[in-house]
Amino acid sequence: MTITALAATDLPVLMAIEQTAQLLGISRSAAYRAAAAGQIPTVRIGRRLLVPTARLLEMLGLEPPADPAAVAANN
Repeated sequence: MTITALAATDLPVLMAIEQTAQLLGISRSAAYRAAAAGQIPTVRIGRRLLVPTARLLEMLGLEPPADPAAVAANN
């Protein structure tokens, strides 16, 4: 799976580490190691470790999808 403009709009606001690993094409354990090393941005909610999609896309040098409400307000 690669990140395209269409796919980026379909991504959730927060992703599980497993989803992030699949998206990046790395193993689950490699994703957890990268998160522990600070190479993947994470937030902890309860016992779950989640990845903020916008921060991940920004880290990869990709633009997060525009907020449709903000785009409509500017037009």
